[in-house]
Amino acid sequence: MGVTLHLTIDTDRGPIPDVPAIYFVMPTDQNVERICKDMREQLYGSYYFNFITAIPRAKLEELAQTAIQADCVAQVARVYDQYLNFISLEEDLFVLKHCDSEIISYYAMNRGDVKDTDIEQIIDMIVDGLFSAFVTLGTVPIIRCPRGNNAAQMVAEKLDKKMRDNLRDARSSLFVGEGFSSGQLSFQRPLLVILDRTTDMVTPLHHTWTYQALAHDVLSLSLNSIELEIKETTGATSPHRMPPKREKKSYIMSVRDKFWQNHKGSPFPIVAESIQEELESYKSSEEDVKRLKADMGFEDDQADQAMSMLVDNTAKLTSAMSSLPELLAKKKLLDMHTNISFGLLHEIKARKLDIYFETEEKIMGKTTLDKQVIDIINDPDAGSPEDKLRLFMIYYICTPKMTDSELDQYLTALQAAKCDVNPVKYIKRWKNYAKLAMSQYGDAGTKTVSMFSKLMTHASQFAMEGVKNLVVKKHKLPVTRVMDNLMELKASPDTDEYKFYDPKVSGRVVDKVQSMPRQPFQEAIVFVVGGGNYIEYQNLLEYVKEKQQKAPRKITYGCTNLCSASQFLHELSKLGAEVV
Repeated sequence: MGVTLHLTIDTDRGPIPDVPAIYFVMPTDQNVERICKDMREQLYGSYYFNFITAIPRAKLEELAQTAIQADCVAQVARVYDQYLNFISLEEDLFVLKHCDSEIISYYAMNRGDVKDTDIEQIIDMIVDGLFSAFVTLGTVPIIRCPRGNNAAQMVAEKLDKKMRDNLRDARSSLFVGEGFSSGQLSFQRPLLVILDRTTDMVTPLHHTWTYQALAHDVLSLSLNSIELEIKETTGATSPHRMPPKREKKSYIMSVRDKFWQNHKGSPFPIVAESIQEELESYKSSEEDVKRLKADMGFEDDQADQAMSMLVDNTAKLTSAMSSLPELLAKKKLLDMHTNISFGLLHEIKARKLDIYFETEEKIMGKTTLDKQVIDIINDPDAGSPEDKLRLFMIYYICTPKMTDSELDQYLTALQAAKCDVNPVKYIKRWKNYAKLAMSQYGDAGTKTVSMFSKLMTHASQFAMEGVKNLVVKKHKLPVTRVMDNLMELKASPDTDEYKFYDPKVSGRVVDKVQSMPRQPFQEAIVFVVGGGNYIEYQNLLEYVKEKQQKAPRKITYGCTNLCSASQFLHELSKLGAEVV
């Protein structure tokens, strides 16, 4: 496109009269005011306005009036509503907010002083983001959500109305290219399931064991980027040598990274073993190239000067040398994953995360614990105060009845371990009115197998001694269970009362699903209001893999924001502080 300069809209900019300017902004009051100022000052030769979400008519009229007053109407080349008010992190994963995500967080919707106008504003923001996602997909979904006075139903109702209003006029509809006339149903339309975070309060607190989810929980994976502190290698140490410096490195987890794509949902020991195998494969390839150089009579320091001569030699050597760029790229990726895995391994050992994961899986699966929760809380060497709090809250939620005296005993132990007990206060109040299906984690569990032999040898890059090799038993989390029931049209007391909306059907909302397709859905989008997590996302991917063996299925996971366990605890702590 020839774009040579990128600037934020609030940057001080001088006039460049002959240059076209492309704006890509939210249609906020501040941004529209700044655009008007740019037109009045005749900064550019032409203007292309791209608004991330639909600009309100009042703001559009303000722009038009300013253009007339500034005598630059002819310079306004294009005005677009792009409907891109969401962030796509993966082909099947999107969020609505990253920066300022607290304005649509679980806390923002549940705080004690929240007003009806605040709720309306939050719901409108969520609906705008979801509407943008479906305009981009170019399809109108069938919408399901739990019945009741919850955020999910409010979002579903408003989204249904917004889509109906847009479909009413076929000439201006954003879904014209979809190929369906108004009121017509199709079995191939996707299913949109909108859920509230209260559907599952355990998973956001759960310690995990898979690569991507661990990176999010432990290393703060954010927008597919990880920032790590790496020790610089300085050779042998001595009493007079300065301690090694720590260098910050940022890594991008790209969709083109095959190792990441293949192993992001794998348990950590499998990831470590795979890295070890890749390193051995790389070293073998590197040795082959060095051996060929030596056979041709070139020493290491002569290899670069002789590179041009090597092209005329044997086909074998030519092939080996041509693979060098690929080997170097592979080595760079391996170094990245090795550093990330070392960071994860350090935290796993320091905080005993394998023990926490195994214990929580047994709590959720209602199997016998190797060590009681109170003993782990009282153990000064067992993880951080936050780890202990997360473990207890999962135990508390999954325990149908706990007496006040028992709860007080746990709270005393948590306070002695320097834990913030405000989140427990909120969960106690939440449990009083929440309808919990105690069997929703019934299939959870783990089993411990012997560690991979390659990781226990002295030649291994990973010192895995003391870390359990846990194999996770395949099970469906609550969100996946809901999706399975609704996609496969299964009768279930958990989902039979879910509301049904079809923006293509004229008239009122259909509570009973007489017009539902009689064949299972092949494609679905699940959206969690109040924050999502990588654990649910990966559990859905596992479900899709299992279903793919019988029939094609695709599920996209979306949420208001991706919330780590620490962030979710912080929100619960603020809510608990409001409990009298």
